[in-house]
Amino acid sequence: MSAHLIPVRIAASDAIARGVRRYVLRPLDGDPPLPLFEAGAHVDLHLTNGVIRQYSLLNGPNTVDRYEIAVLRDAAGRGGSAFVHDNLAVGDVVEIGAPRCHFRLDESARYSVLIAGGIGVTPIWCMAQRLSAIGRAWEVHYAARTRDHAALLYEIEDGARAAGGLIATYFNEDGDPLMDLPAIVASAPEGTHFYCCGPLGLLDAFRTACAVRPVENIHFEQFTAAEPAARDGGYSVELARSGQQIDVAPGQSILDALAAAGRHVAYSCREGVCGSCETTVLAGTPDHRDALLTDEERAAGRTMMICCSGSLSARLVLDL
Repeated sequence: MSAHLIPVRIAASDAIARGVRRYVLRPLDGDPPLPLFEAGAHVDLHLTNGVIRQYSLLNGPNTVDRYEIAVLRDAAGRGGSAFVHDNLAVGDVVEIGAPRCHFRLDESARYSVLIAGGIGVTPIWCMAQRLSAIGRAWEVHYAARTRDHAALLYEIEDGARAAGGLIATYFNEDGDPLMDLPAIVASAPEGTHFYCCGPLGLLDAFRTACAVRPVENIHFEQFTAAEPAARDGGYSVELARSGQQIDVAPGQSILDALAAAGRHVAYSCREGVCGSCETTVLAGTPDHRDALLTDEERAAGRTMMICCSGSLSARLVLDL
């Protein structure tokens, strides 16, 4: 096992919706408890075929005896979900990275509106459990193809009844209403924080509907790249710690150029959605292409995801 990774055993697995399986990961016998995590956090799952995939933790925070993830078998994906479904079984030992969180819950908010599309419900359910635990009010709006495709639906319904929360569902079935995001946003009390996780179409509609609310109250997470990676090249990267200068050629990402020069840094998704390769920028102007940084963080230019983002200046200086 790799020293910087955490070995865990698959303690249980069950089908929780059409095409979706839940996996319960527990520490090995004699190992310390798992690290604490924030609501909205995810872990990197390192598969034995060399693939790394990110999965949100769906159980409530402060449960250090286990992590729970849900994996949708995606026929249009890159093979990670199919490998998990076809090859991982109860009793197997796998490696995960420590939890990381770019989709943070503001626990000080008196009211939270949680919006989920499909498998994007996993961090949303984690957030709902945390809000219930600290006595904060919440509501969930959940869209899925059909009721059979809605993972965790019954658990969320039970959780809403127990905590006095609200759950509204929107399925692509006869007679079901469409999710009216402008109306949902308009009906929420002042000071509400809004959260959304799901496909790009839902996220685009969410951002548009929330434009009337303070930007600091709007939070979202997406699982796929928002735009193509920057591969124009034609600039250089200086590694501040060694002084080495590396030219980034057309067709390369910064990550590619570093690897070609024998400089290897941590990375995972190569799409700017996981945050593994986030790097501090000391000089130059990044060409941001990630799906994680806020508009304010992009404008500040102090950090970037080198797997997908490039440079608008002839030279970048990175804290590497």
